[in-house]
Amino acid sequence: MAAQSPKTIQRQLMPKKIFILLPDGVGLRNFAFSNFYKIGQEKNFNITYWNNTPFDLKKIGFEEIKIKNAKPNPLTDSYKNARKHIELNLSIKKEKDTVYDSYRFPFSFKSLKGTVKSCFAKFFILINNSEKGLEKVREKIKIQERDTEFYKGCLETLRKEKPDFVFCTNQRPVLAIAPLLAANELKIPTGTFIFSWDNLPKATMVVETDYYFVWSEHMKAELQKYYPYINENQIFVVGTPQFESHFDQGIIEDKAQFFGKHKMDLNKKYICYSGDDATTCPDDPQYLSDFANAVRKINEEKNYSLGIIFRRCPVDFSGRYDEVLVKNKDLIVSIDPSWEKIGEGWNTVLPTKADVNLLTNTVYHSEMVVNMGSSMVFDFICHDKPCGYFRYNQENQVDKNWDIFTCYNYVHFRSMPEKNPVFFMDNATSIATSIEKVLEDSNEIKVQAKEWFKIINQHLPQLASQRTWEAIMQIVK
Repeated sequence: MAAQSPKTIQRQLMPKKIFILLPDGVGLRNFAFSNFYKIGQEKNFNITYWNNTPFDLKKIGFEEIKIKNAKPNPLTDSYKNARKHIELNLSIKKEKDTVYDSYRFPFSFKSLKGTVKSCFAKFFILINNSEKGLEKVREKIKIQERDTEFYKGCLETLRKEKPDFVFCTNQRPVLAIAPLLAANELKIPTGTFIFSWDNLPKATMVVETDYYFVWSEHMKAELQKYYPYINENQIFVVGTPQFESHFDQGIIEDKAQFFGKHKMDLNKKYICYSGDDATTCPDDPQYLSDFANAVRKINEEKNYSLGIIFRRCPVDFSGRYDEVLVKNKDLIVSIDPSWEKIGEGWNTVLPTKADVNLLTNTVYHSEMVVNMGSSMVFDFICHDKPCGYFRYNQENQVDKNWDIFTCYNYVHFRSMPEKNPVFFMDNATSIATSIEKVLEDSNEIKVQAKEWFKIINQHLPQLASQRTWEAIMQIVK
């Protein structure tokens, strides 16, 4: 065997340089505000955030390179939308299941630009609505993006910085395509994290990388089902860092401190109401009102002393809850998420490290959570606390075409154990009884919720960042 040169040996001994690509703000919570960075440093990685968010990571002591002039090809959005619709069409055909129709967003014709993009997308769907057509669309996206100034700028950055691996925090944004293609051109290995538990059936994959990081074996099977061109040896099951903070006892505040800070009554036990955005649940204020009425009834008839913590959806700055909150100000305490609104769009509302701590303490100091079908069930079961889902439509709906049962038909809810891991509230009059039962005995629901959590997220959940870095270490070796 030939002896290695001194330069080769020196290169092998140097810390591996890892680029963490943040194409938008949704990856901040998982990969900047968790222990992910600290663990990577402890493993002797040289970490740089390739940052396309307005958030200044240097303020919290991280190395970063700001992405400038990030602009996709004018046709990429249309091709991306076409890809999504074609994938959904193929899923309907293969699975003989129309649930995939519910994942479509309506085409926009409100502006000239939106109309042009929508018309192009519809045309691309029409001429490419097949497996072979889907391959053409995927290739066309790559060709278009390689022709942009943004792509050329990414090449320049990568040639200068020479990272050993580029890790994308989110598989959905169009602006992640060019940086990853540039890395591919320079033979730098790439990987992407699948951001959310419901993303894969919804056809949200925009990027294509050498490796894929998923939450669980369940998600791995989904990835191979919906994207059969991805091989098993390209997939790492790591979990998700978003639940790690719940296992950090160092951030838990004393009860008196937390209650005093948020003007809560130390004599009350609080149930968390986790809000949705206006698109996901247009009738959410009415469900909050129904819930407040039920809690008031329990307090009056059963001599309980319950209150409600209202945590609104972080991207909902509307006044649609105001009337309910004023009417029930003796019962409801609002603890708003600590997110920063940097621009006008929903994607310019960014999480903060402070909110990670706030959410953890809100969960810790609540008895349970209620909402419409959110992943907060998993945040609460980290603290051995139950979750309830609303499962009825309002009589006076804001949007007559909206139906709460559409939510529970989604593919990701089919991962539930046979025995319910949540309690369902099937009408306004039964809420009080449901809450009473759970306050008296929630053991079976919590057992099933823990089983569901194990299906959805690799256990132990607090080791997700650790497993991710171990996977990256395998790749860069």
